[in-house]
Amino acid sequence: MRALLPLALLASLSACGMKPLYSNGTRGAVATTLGDVAVAPIQGRAGWLVKNALDDKLDALSNGNQRYKLQVVLDDKITGFGLLANDQVTRERRTLRARYQLVDIASGETVLDATAASDAGIDIVSSEYATIAAENRALENLSLEIADQIVTRLSLFAREVSAAQ
Repeated sequence: MRALLPLALLASLSACGMKPLYSNGTRGAVATTLGDVAVAPIQGRAGWLVKNALDDKLDALSNGNQRYKLQVVLDDKITGFGLLANDQVTRERRTLRARYQLVDIASGETVLDATAASDAGIDIVSSEYATIAAENRALENLSLEIADQIVTRLSLFAREVSAAQ
């Protein structure tokens, strides 16, 4: 009886309707579509960080056939809050937002238009160097988060396209 319980649980998992996103590994529909994406240059330091993160994730799947171009526009803001009695800022929030479009190179048609956003809190300390270092580190982390969000959304798009075909 105890041996049948794990088998019954395993059989119930197949009926849950979940499908792996990256099925068939690098030969699957999602991986091959992601491999067809070329990332256009992105303005600014944040753009350089996001582009490098996207290239790291997408170039591993690249097959040399660039079917899509990913265009990204970033909005990077630092807002001070947490004021002391003398109007000195004690905390900052760094927000990085991305609007990205996936364009079919052959037709010029935008096939995906979406946004991604992330933010981080930064403590303002007495050392200006430490504050600047914290702001830079926050930007690096936010860039990685934005790239992850974009690749996840591109993966879902690729799965939708492959299901429709």
